[in-house]
Amino acid sequence: MTVILDRPYSFVPPHRGNLWPSAIQSFRLIEWHLRKREAVVDYELRHADRFADSLAAGLGILLAPNHCRYADPIVLGWLAREVGTHLFAMASWHLFNTNSFEAFALRRMGAFSVNREGNDRQAIETAIDILVTAERPLVLFPEGTTNRTNDLMKPLLEGVSFIARTAAKKRQKANGGKVVMHPVGLKYLCVGDAWKWADDKLRELELELSWQPRQTGTDPQMILQRLYRVSEAYLALKEIEHVGKASAGDLRPRRDQLIQFLLARSEGRYGLATLPEACVRERVRKVRSAVAAAYFAPDPETGKPVDRNPDEYLADSSAADLAQFLLSFPDQYLTPGQITDTRIFETIQRIQEAIYGEAKETMPMKVVIEVDEAIEVPTQRGPRGEPDPLLCRLGDRLGTMIESLSREARDFEHPDTVTPNQ
Repeated sequence: MTVILDRPYSFVPPHRGNLWPSAIQSFRLIEWHLRKREAVVDYELRHADRFADSLAAGLGILLAPNHCRYADPIVLGWLAREVGTHLFAMASWHLFNTNSFEAFALRRMGAFSVNREGNDRQAIETAIDILVTAERPLVLFPEGTTNRTNDLMKPLLEGVSFIARTAAKKRQKANGGKVVMHPVGLKYLCVGDAWKWADDKLRELELELSWQPRQTGTDPQMILQRLYRVSEAYLALKEIEHVGKASAGDLRPRRDQLIQFLLARSEGRYGLATLPEACVRERVRKVRSAVAAAYFAPDPETGKPVDRNPDEYLADSSAADLAQFLLSFPDQYLTPGQITDTRIFETIQRIQEAIYGEAKETMPMKVVIEVDEAIEVPTQRGPRGEPDPLLCRLGDRLGTMIESLSREARDFEHPDTVTPNQ
């Protein structure tokens, strides 16, 4: 859940010292954490020299990776170690509110908070200052949020290019220096037997739904049929919970109708204008922002805080989270002929998150970290009313890398097939 209702947002600044991040690197705590919590057991760096060259040139450096897993910020520690630096990274405020240990560790590793539900000037100014001074490279995830679709990217947020351009303008004025952006492609590859894993995890999900599994085994077509059935069961449960009954028909229109119902109900409650269906992410952001603003709004007459029952506000925030979560099941991800072991793995994990509240990170994975050539950040945006050229260039570069990296996964429907890139 993104909106925190036990206290209003307060900015969490980055820890500036080098002792803690150096200790984390020296004692190999990255490996321990990734193996224990995320099942990431190996990594491969590609073109780290491109990053090293920008670092040696004293440039303000923005690393812009795709964002598909919670492990993404941590695996970049391997890249940082390779070139001999530490990183700063912008992270959603809710990550600092899970438990005190994780909040402590996040700051010591260079993270600082951003309020995704509002205009967080402190976070933006901190990011700009990091790039202007070139104190350390800065990690910004241009997709904003994460979901388990490693082979597809969400639309990129303009805040990334705004921060980069503003910093480039200030740095040029201050000392004539430059700011560059390195697109970074992250691809997670299954190391173990994905077919056996899928059979085991689908059996657990079927039992959780009080089903007696009719057919089990590692036959790819049978696994796909079971996966579709579990997905439909989850959607039907959510339709009954929120609408009152399950609908019939294909999954895609049913999913879209439920998203529309969830957001329209909350928008009506907070007096928000309903945006076009294509803008689900923006609608979710506006609902979350409205929930936080309404819950923490003071008494209009006295200006004093009001003790409110959080249940209704939590329900609206959860509905927005569910709408965004449902949107993370892309239609084309399980297209026949394009299904890989990692796509099955990610889809099952999304269902695990929906039913259990968290994914079960038990499939050993290797992450490929590929650094693209530096993009020099211009100080001007380009013609008004036209697409942001810097954001377009970043999107094209990242998209090309992700498409290429996606072909390194194993064909799920034909287990004996080896792709040319392997």
